Amino acid sequence: MLLDAGLCMLGLWLSHALRAQINIDFLPDPSDIEGFERFTWVMILIPLLTPFIFYTQGYYTRDLLPNSRVRHYAALGRGCLLLFMIIILAMFLMKWTLARSVLLLFLPMTFTLVAIKDELLRWLRGSSLGRTQFSKRVIIAANGSEARRIRKKLKDMGKNEFEVVGEFDVEQASQEALLNLLHDQSPNIVFVGSKYAQFSTVERIIQCCELEGVDVWVLANFFHTEICKPTLDTLVGSPLLVFRTAPEFTLQSFAKQILDYVCSFILLLILSPLFLIISLSIKIASPGPVFFAQKRSGLNGQPFTMYKFRSMVNNAEMRKHELERLNEMSGPVFKVTNDPRVTKIGAFLRKTSLDELPQLLNVLKGEMSLVGPRPLPVDETKHFDDISHRRRLSVRPGMTCLWQISGRNNITDFKEWVRLDLEYIDNWSFWGDIKILIKTIPVVFRGLGAK
Repeated sequence: MLLDAGLCMLGLWLSHALRAQINIDFLPDPSDIEGFERFTWVMILIPLLTPFIFYTQGYYTRDLLPNSRVRHYAALGRGCLLLFMIIILAMFLMKWTLARSVLLLFLPMTFTLVAIKDELLRWLRGSSLGRTQFSKRVIIAANGSEARRIRKKLKDMGKNEFEVVGEFDVEQASQEALLNLLHDQSPNIVFVGSKYAQFSTVERIIQCCELEGVDVWVLANFFHTEICKPTLDTLVGSPLLVFRTAPEFTLQSFAKQILDYVCSFILLLILSPLFLIISLSIKIASPGPVFFAQKRSGLNGQPFTMYKFRSMVNNAEMRKHELERLNEMSGPVFKVTNDPRVTKIGAFLRKTSLDELPQLLNVLKGEMSLVGPRPLPVDETKHFDDISHRRRLSVRPGMTCLWQISGRNNITDFKEWVRLDLEYIDNWSFWGDIKILIKTIPVVFRGLGAK
C-alpha cells in the first residue's frame, strides 16, 4: 500500500514534468503552468487516499496469478479513476486553481506506474529466485479422491506457487508415517482435506505439524453450503469458523457507511428549501400531516419508523382493505396502479420519487442506506410464504436498489423482486453501489417512480 501511494505521488510529479515539456497550440503554454509547489495539497491527499481507495475497489484482494490479471487491472483502473475523481472534487470544493491538463495526465500515468510494478512482481514470482522465495512445498493429507481434487486445485492456482512433494492418506496411514514424510520431504505446508476425516484425526495431524514447526492448511469443506461464505475468526483465543450469507464488514462496508452519512447530510442541507416547498404544497392540497410514518422491517427484520412525504389521503391505511381485491402484486406485497387514495400532489411526488426524500433522515440515523433492498412494512414481512425471502433482510434497507432501476412498475411478481435483491446481496461491492446510484438519476428524471 505504501509503495502504491509512493508510485501515485511519483505519477503526479512525472505528469507535471511531462506537461511542462508539451507545447501544443490548443493547450496553454508550458511556461504558464503553475510550479509543482502549488500541488502540495494534492501530494498530501494522495498517500492518505490511495491505500483506502484501492482496497475498497478490491485491488488488494486479487492475487498476482495470471488467471486473475483482467480482474486485477479492472480493480486498479477503478481505483485510479476514483482517486482522480476525488482529487477533482477536492479541487472544486477547496477552489484550487490547478492545471487540469496535469491531472488528466496523472490518471494514465498512475495506472501505468502501478501496472509496471505489478508486472515486475509477476516476473519476480516466475523467476528462479522467485520460485525459491515464494514456492511452497506441500504434503497433501487426504484420502485418494479428495487428494486428487486438492492437487488439481493447487495446480490451477499457478504452476510456480505450490510443489506437491508427497501425499498422506488420513484414513489408513499412521502418525509415524506422517513424521517420516515430514523429515524426508521438508515441506512448508501440510494441506489437510478434512471432508472424509474424523476431527480427532485432523487434530493429531495439526499437533504433529505443530511440534515440527510446519504450517497446516485445513480445507474446511466438511459442511455443504450453497450461499454461505466461510471466514475464519477467533473467539477469546479459540479459532472460529464463520459462515456468512451477507457481506462481512470490511473497508468497503465502512466506505459505504461514510458515503451514506456524508451524502444524506449534504443532501438534507441542499434540499431543505425543496422540503419546505413540498411541505407547504401537501398542507395546502389536502388536510393531514406532511409526513407519512410507517413501521418497516430493517436490518435482520428489526422494525424502524420510515418517513415519506404523504402522497395519499389522511385515512389511507384504514381504506387499504377496501382495495385488496385490486392488488396487482403476487406474494405479500400490496400494489395498485392508479390508487384512488393518492392525492393530486401525491401523484406528482410519487412519479418523481420526491416522496422518498425524507428517507434521507433514516439514512442519517443509520436505519437505512442509500442503496439496499427496499424496506417492506412489518405486516408484509410477517406473511412471507417462503422463508428464504427473509434473506433480503440480512443487509440494511436502502432508498434505491436493483429493483428500483430495473423497471419497478413492470415487476408484478414478488419472487422476481426478491431475486433482484438477493442478486444485489450476493454480488455486493462499493463500486456496484456507486453504479446503482448513478443509474437511479435518469430513472428519477424520466419520472419512472411508483404509480
